[in-house]
Amino acid sequence: MKTPQPDYTQPIGLDVGTSRIVVARDTGKRYEYDAQLNAFLTLPYSKLAENLLQREGILHEVRGAEIVVTGNDAEKFAEVFHVETRRPMRKGVINPDEPHSLAVLRHIIAKLVGPAGVEGQKIFFSVPAAIEGEETGIAYHEASINELLKELGYAPTPIVEGLAVVFGELSECNYSGIGISCGSGLCNVCLAVLSVPVISFSVAKAGDFIDTQASLVTGEMATRLRVQKEQSFQLNGLNGERVQNALTVYYREVIRNLIETLRQHIASARRLPKLEQSVPLVLSGGTAMPRGFLESFVTALRANEFPVRLSEVRLSADPLNSTARGALMAALC
Repeated sequence: MKTPQPDYTQPIGLDVGTSRIVVARDTGKRYEYDAQLNAFLTLPYSKLAENLLQREGILHEVRGAEIVVTGNDAEKFAEVFHVETRRPMRKGVINPDEPHSLAVLRHIIAKLVGPAGVEGQKIFFSVPAAIEGEETGIAYHEASINELLKELGYAPTPIVEGLAVVFGELSECNYSGIGISCGSGLCNVCLAVLSVPVISFSVAKAGDFIDTQASLVTGEMATRLRVQKEQSFQLNGLNGERVQNALTVYYREVIRNLIETLRQHIASARRLPKLEQSVPLVLSGGTAMPRGFLESFVTALRANEFPVRLSEVRLSADPLNSTARGALMAALC
């Protein structure tokens, strides 16, 4: 008896994050995810190097006199050569200072989603919400990803990242509540009522802010700090170890800034619907994953009165895939 194969003509969810790009598919029995690091580095071109990369199955492209190594393999090479990976995105959008940005995004996204199984296949992709008072190039970023996906045969639809978290996490609450994605480039926030976004915004202090600031005061490479932060860091106070202390200080700053900005947006909203019941708040994203993050967030939240009654504050059971899952659920609706 043959094993049933996944139907790759069904709608897809795509999280286009500053640090990672994640695709979500519905196989009929469960959701499946695939991800690549949203990063690259360049090597001088030689035929030998190209042949070795091809033989090892390393994700790369030849661009003129350079070989551009992309995705998960970029981090491995960065460790070998003791260099920082380069980022095609910054603060949630295409990085204007990197000439390879669009080409790298096209290569990674094409690797993850492949060409559409049928012409016009639905795909919902995440985009950041605006940062109040800042022009961040969201319109150009959205149009570029939209065109890239159309070239692959898809019918793309953008979904704001915070709303995607609501779709991915709050179905049992009729898609009412606060979804927060704590990513690398931004923290994205959405308060939705019955799936309708009421407040949606992002703040620039997020994972990259922590890495950059901690790197400045410790002398460690930001890439290594990010890896340590994701693998072994615990937000449990200052202990005399300089990297632990630096990460703790800037994590606290990110949490404080996020909660204060959320409080201000809700308090100043002119047409906030009357919420008869308390609503949940759910945290997701790689920056929210270290042990102690949720507890530190709740402690900071309770320090001052919050303008909305909350039924619970929790961390997603699958923080890295929450946005992609929400984009998929929106595409399936």
